[in-house]
Amino acid sequence: MKALLVSELGPDFAGCGLTDMPDPVRRPGQVLIRIRAASLNFPDLLMTEGKYQLKPDLPFVPGMEVAGEVVDTDRDSGFAPGEAVVAGTRLGGFAELVAIDASRVRRLPANLDFAAGASVGAAYNTAYVSLVRCAHVQPGEWVLVHGATGGVGLAAVDLAKALGARVIATSRSPDKLAAVTADYLVDATLPAPGFREAVKEITGGGADVIFDPVGGDVFDESTRCIAFGGRLLVIGFTSGRIASVATNIPLIKGFSVIGVRAGEYGRRFPDKGRENQDAIWALAEEGRIRPRVDSRYALADWRAAFEAMRDSRMVGKIVIEP
Repeated sequence: MKALLVSELGPDFAGCGLTDMPDPVRRPGQVLIRIRAASLNFPDLLMTEGKYQLKPDLPFVPGMEVAGEVVDTDRDSGFAPGEAVVAGTRLGGFAELVAIDASRVRRLPANLDFAAGASVGAAYNTAYVSLVRCAHVQPGEWVLVHGATGGVGLAAVDLAKALGARVIATSRSPDKLAAVTADYLVDATLPAPGFREAVKEITGGGADVIFDPVGGDVFDESTRCIAFGGRLLVIGFTSGRIASVATNIPLIKGFSVIGVRAGEYGRRFPDKGRENQDAIWALAEEGRIRPRVDSRYALADWRAAFEAMRDSRMVGKIVIEP
């Protein structure tokens, strides 16, 4: 099979290359899937440089989530050859085939194509753990989502709306904001005092929940427009700077800073992790959430896909189709 192999860690994806590999051999309890779509996530890029929490042994094939067709499986797995499925792979998704434990596979909802199905798991799991498990968002609350034009940000906006929250979306790419279906859209490139004044005016004081995958200056400014008793969710640092906060600020304003590691949450609390996935896919089947697929790339064009994500040229998810 063809696969994208990371043989060395380094900048500009220098250690990555398309290669021929032996087809995976399915073990008992696994499902062999012919991959039709694999979603690209920012951690995939970080792993090529060894900058993500998960540091696989070299060489490895990145790719965290896929959709495709069952090739082979155990008779009692609940799946059948030819059936359309989705799976969280964590690794191995940027290839033509993958063998994965049956417990990590589920049927593709009929209302989603392969590209959309491959785009649900990781982004919406991050959004769900953040907004439901950590922030306990309630209907009518104000939720401020930064980086709202990326796959995870769009998932947070989509889920927050499904939860009945009032949503403000920000982006440093104001030309992309028109594609976001939030209640209010705010340009995060506004000069100081920037978005915080707009958020305070919209909410009448501050946001109840702030979803921040950006970090840096965006985090700093978020501490100035959060409501008393609010929850500031630390998702990541796509800006490149890990922010810090003087502890007198959350003390005076009475807000919490909550770190979110959605994948680790599911590993530490497997029962809750399964509940999370069941809830997400139920919402998808009901049509209450739906990922936005920005662009599709052939596996041979993986570098163009990676560069598009690195340069934030997308509005939504980037999908690689082997």
